[in-house]
Amino acid sequence: MSIPQVVLVTGCSAGGIGFALCQEFAARGCKVYATARRLDAMATLTHPNIAQLRMDVTDDASVKAAIAELIEREGHIDILVNNAGMTCTGPVIDVDDERIQRAFDTNVFGVVRTSRAVIPHMAARKSGSIVNIGSFVGELTLPFAGIYAGTKAALHAITDALYMECRPFNISVVLVSSGGAQSDIIKRENQNAGPPPTTLFTNYLDVIRARFDPNATSAGTPLDQYARELVGKVLRTDPPRYFAIGYGSTMIWVLRQFPRGFVYRLLWNQMVEKPRAALAKSK
Repeated sequence: MSIPQVVLVTGCSAGGIGFALCQEFAARGCKVYATARRLDAMATLTHPNIAQLRMDVTDDASVKAAIAELIEREGHIDILVNNAGMTCTGPVIDVDDERIQRAFDTNVFGVVRTSRAVIPHMAARKSGSIVNIGSFVGELTLPFAGIYAGTKAALHAITDALYMECRPFNISVVLVSSGGAQSDIIKRENQNAGPPPTTLFTNYLDVIRARFDPNATSAGTPLDQYARELVGKVLRTDPPRYFAIGYGSTMIWVLRQFPRGFVYRLLWNQMVEKPRAALAKSK
């Protein structure tokens, strides 16, 4: 009888990608440790293979305490999935410094904190996998998503470096270039959405607000399908270094084959100017 793999997943609030990943890993026989800033956000994760730990990836002490508890219980970690993240939408010059700092602290520094705490345990056993959930906007920025794209571009670069640096310790490092999924992350973070009244983009407010619409994720890949595909790849004996998954990921690959200036003019026209004209016409 094989020993279950021990999996740690960050950002596991109900309705999100991390929540679905926990359920899929557990269904495949793994021992899963789901983490989030609030335990009540994971209350409906009731599979017997899932344990819950409070962990805030923006708090170094919280990260160290959660991982120490996991190691005390299990003795090791086989897979770390760095999924915790936050959105940050709006014109670059309109996003306030505090929100920019929180976005980088969560999406970039949070990954470094958890990796720093976990990798030594994996290195001691010469075994393990780090899975970082990036985004296709880390490869091709979209209008009014510059700060979020910046955090994901940084994450992609850090993941590539980790891939090389972890090779001596037989640790696999996987970058997931994520497309759209039916997550409720926009709904959870929508309380203060939108540019300030002083924005230079007054003529684009309707288009910008549409980017905060919680219903915008309905076209994304269903979470159970997303989780099945991702977990299936990660649990391979030799997981891939990189793969794209989710709604729109194939189109992003196609667009990357064209000159970048052409692509960005096309994106601005298709994602901003045409919707703006359509909204104006409908009024």
